[in-house]
Amino acid sequence: MTAASASLLRTRTRTHTRIRCARLVLHLFLTGTALAWLAPLLWAAYAALRPYAETSTKGYVSWPDKLSLNNFTDAFTQSGMAHYFANTLLIAVPAVLLTLFASSCVAFRVSRFDFRLNLTLLLVFTAGNLLPQQVIITPLYRLYLLTDLPGITTSGKLYDSALGLVLIHVAFQAGFCTFVLSNYMRMLPHELTEAALVDGASVWRLYWQIVLPLCRPAMAALATLLSIWIYNDFFWAIVLVATGENMPITSALQNLTGQYFTDPNLIAAGALLTAIPTLVVYFALQRQFVSGLTLGANKG
Repeated sequence: MTAASASLLRTRTRTHTRIRCARLVLHLFLTGTALAWLAPLLWAAYAALRPYAETSTKGYVSWPDKLSLNNFTDAFTQSGMAHYFANTLLIAVPAVLLTLFASSCVAFRVSRFDFRLNLTLLLVFTAGNLLPQQVIITPLYRLYLLTDLPGITTSGKLYDSALGLVLIHVAFQAGFCTFVLSNYMRMLPHELTEAALVDGASVWRLYWQIVLPLCRPAMAALATLLSIWIYNDFFWAIVLVATGENMPITSALQNLTGQYFTDPNLIAAGALLTAIPTLVVYFALQRQFVSGLTLGANKG
């Protein structure tokens, strides 16, 4: 072996060693970050599996005498969680569908057609996400109280109704979805729409049968995010709903707290139960969600 070959081999060995060390450090960092992120969830699950009498005697940092699912069954029955799940479904599903439909219509208009107020319209929709929700509490609350809907809602007003929550979620989430979908639609070849217009396709057919099916990955990613955001909403449910029976699942945990005593293990079990639907949505749309997030990663 010549001296040049030996030197090249040593250089490659050192480079390979540095790469292995860097990957080892990276994997250790990612593992530590994942454990730190999952630690509260794992601790809540551990507390939910133990009876309160045991943790009050031995403390939460102790070896359990027994583990059971009693807290989960008690949390589900005592809070009336099935009813609140139905309320949340009645709010989340229409809100997600309406948001995606309205946002895709606006995104299609501003991305596929040129007109004078094109950019201005997109900025108006996007600027809505920059407005803090707390700023409009008072005027929105009064507006909901003054809007009469006899025969449409159980309360007779927009306030204290599922329709009111659906509309406010659509209003606040449409800006972000319009921004994402408009950027994605601009990536689609204009030759597709031009050829369809030459063949006599209407604007609705151009949107519904050509552009919208191509946006399926982006729509799936947004549907996942919207489902989680709307499902986990607590702010608007407290402000715009007065009757306990009309509140969504995020307020069901309030039924597990007492005036003089609160069982933390029971609340932990209830919190874990409320998280199950969001996990189901994510795992059901995981492939489309990841593909939607990586769109354009290799562009250029």
